[in-house]
Amino acid sequence: MREDLKKLSNNVQKTLNITAIGEILIDFTDCGRSQYGSRLFSQNPGGAPGNVAAAAARLGLKSAFIGKVGDDMHGEFLRASLAGAGVDTSGIVKDKNYFTTLAFVQLDEDGERSFSFARKHGADTQLRFDEIPDRLLSKTQVLHFGTIAMTDEPERTAQLKSIDRARSFGALLSFDPNYRDTLWGSAGQFVRSTRELLNAADLVKISEEEMELVTGETDPGRAIEYLLGRGARIAAVTLGKRGAIAGSRTAGLVYREGRKCKPLDATGAGDAFWGGFLSAMLTSGTEPERAGEHELGGWLDFANGVGAYCTAHFGGISGMPTRQQLEAFLESTE
Repeated sequence: MREDLKKLSNNVQKTLNITAIGEILIDFTDCGRSQYGSRLFSQNPGGAPGNVAAAAARLGLKSAFIGKVGDDMHGEFLRASLAGAGVDTSGIVKDKNYFTTLAFVQLDEDGERSFSFARKHGADTQLRFDEIPDRLLSKTQVLHFGTIAMTDEPERTAQLKSIDRARSFGALLSFDPNYRDTLWGSAGQFVRSTRELLNAADLVKISEEEMELVTGETDPGRAIEYLLGRGARIAAVTLGKRGAIAGSRTAGLVYREGRKCKPLDATGAGDAFWGGFLSAMLTSGTEPERAGEHELGGWLDFANGVGAYCTAHFGGISGMPTRQQLEAFLESTE
């Protein structure tokens, strides 16, 4: 059976670089007060997997997104936003029975966020496996996913089956754990779901905030060793404005400083970083397990630049740069 699957994967032409599956939602981001003192919120497309797909597409790669939205004004706004970023949206399902998921985002003076979700039976949680186009799973080089899809059925099962299906076609599996305490019954539930997905992942990115919760380690280097021990080919830990560290069995641990910028909105910055990292890796043509210190460091430098650009601009998807915008930004911050 495994030989048959291997032959099948070798015969499938990979016409997509990255396909992301999971949640897509509206970020209503705090943008000050009206003349009457009422709080104002700006409507922005968001959701970590969608952000990664958009980051890659804006950088010139071929990406797609799989997920569910409501058949409402917000759902169409999300589909149009991803399409406008260059993402293949044929995997987006609209549902008349459920409303598009919403998140209200409050920013502090450093651009850091706190969230309030309207997601009780939100449309993203209702994605079924039979609604997922098999052609997207079969034709992608990388399938990217997170943990938010694991909070509710039927989306949890849809994601797990999609991971198995994409693996059968030879795709690399990319994973970014994302902890939002109000969406989980307990931190333990999040950790169990995360570790289940770690068993499948080839490429793992985790933030410093979630690192100890997932790995039990307070040191990024030891956390990466833990992730590599779970089977990851490459693991990365983002350290906010301090940069990021990544590791593999061949390259060891590699650290790169963050790009200095004036922070405006950290929404999507980690997703921008990972979309940049995956884009640099795929563009290089180097297989993850063959990457040395030089390759890994170059991918980190590029990813840090993409993350910094996003932090210096408002919104998640709207804050993702094209290659030209990124080059101009990097020149201006040297």
